[in-house]
Amino acid sequence: MPVSTDTSVQDSPPIRLVEFVPLIAALISLGALGIDTMLPALPDIARRLGVDAIVDGPLILTVFVVGLGIGQLIHGPLTDRFGRRPVLIAGLIGYIVCNLLAGLANSFALLLAMRFISGLAIAASRVVTIAVIRDCFSGRAMAQVTSLAFMVFMAVPIVAPSIGQAILLLGSWRLIFEMIAAAALLCLVWFVLRMPETLRPENRAPLSLRSTLSGWRHTLRDRYSLGYMIAALICQGAIFGYLSSIQPIMEHVFHRPALLGSVFAASAGTMAVANLLNSRIVIHLGMRRISQVALVVMIASSGTGLAVGHLGDEPLLVFVVVQAITMACFGLATSNMSAMAMENMGEIAGIASSVQGFFGITLGGVIGWAIGRSFDGTTAPMHLGFLIAGVAGLGIAAIVERGRLFRPS
Repeated sequence: MPVSTDTSVQDSPPIRLVEFVPLIAALISLGALGIDTMLPALPDIARRLGVDAIVDGPLILTVFVVGLGIGQLIHGPLTDRFGRRPVLIAGLIGYIVCNLLAGLANSFALLLAMRFISGLAIAASRVVTIAVIRDCFSGRAMAQVTSLAFMVFMAVPIVAPSIGQAILLLGSWRLIFEMIAAAALLCLVWFVLRMPETLRPENRAPLSLRSTLSGWRHTLRDRYSLGYMIAALICQGAIFGYLSSIQPIMEHVFHRPALLGSVFAASAGTMAVANLLNSRIVIHLGMRRISQVALVVMIASSGTGLAVGHLGDEPLLVFVVVQAITMACFGLATSNMSAMAMENMGEIAGIASSVQGFFGITLGGVIGWAIGRSFDGTTAPMHLGFLIAGVAGLGIAAIVERGRLFRPS
């Protein structure tokens, strides 16, 4: 789909849009691949390495997410100083090596160390891809391209748990890490061969503590950047809570663990559809109106799920439908809020992306951990997490927009 000729577009992509979007999506998806393919393997990994599956198994995800969050702050200043290409290339190489070593780990401590470092490394993909999009687009056009990229990206969460399950049927959990390394290698080759540098020489920032702190201050003092960053990270926390809860929900609430991949795919599939829809309507309706309406619907859907569960046994079909609607609204809300958070950050896109990513992943991860730890044998904590996220997100939007909600801008 062609990008709108909105006057806010700063430049054209360095390669054709039909290749630009899938490449960006593939790079973003590498971090998700390191999470979602692990879901069906957690009990087996814990058992093979002699640790408790319930207590210690989730640490395989947690340390990766922590590394992913901290890595944002490292890569942001580096990519604004040295450019997009060298930082991402180094990150991808580190990610490949760490996954290969994780696949060879014979102790849980070594596995966790490799997961943490691999999170640090692949954080470069999130920082650099957002910065590359901001180098080339702004305003509604940026939201449009971001939605297209996230639509393609959503193919990974849809199929990743099933891929993990298939690999476990064919062989050891160690093959999952080898598969992740192979996927990262393919993305590395594609990026090196096809994506030129998008940061112009005159826009490179000096690498110093003063300039970095100045960029952080600018990011955190801008009302739109700070407000929509907080709103997005709260919603991200609900998603992390979903990731932490879905495996025990399918096993202990619905007693259908074999359907984990299918249920996950149904929910993630609606997010992909929502991002496709957003890419087509955002130019006409605007980021604010779409994200705020989506938050209202998310409040209603998650509230419905909470009420149904409270009244009695929640049928699996009802759970899937409610989550599909909730996840679609999450996709519409966060893709637009993320774009709005970057609107005023053009000159420091790398640092701004890293700061927003750091808080989004680390604080979102903490929220998700709290939701996961609250699992009580029902779906209530997860539904409540989405409900609170929707209410908080809409409230923050009202503060940022000074009460002027649902306006077409």
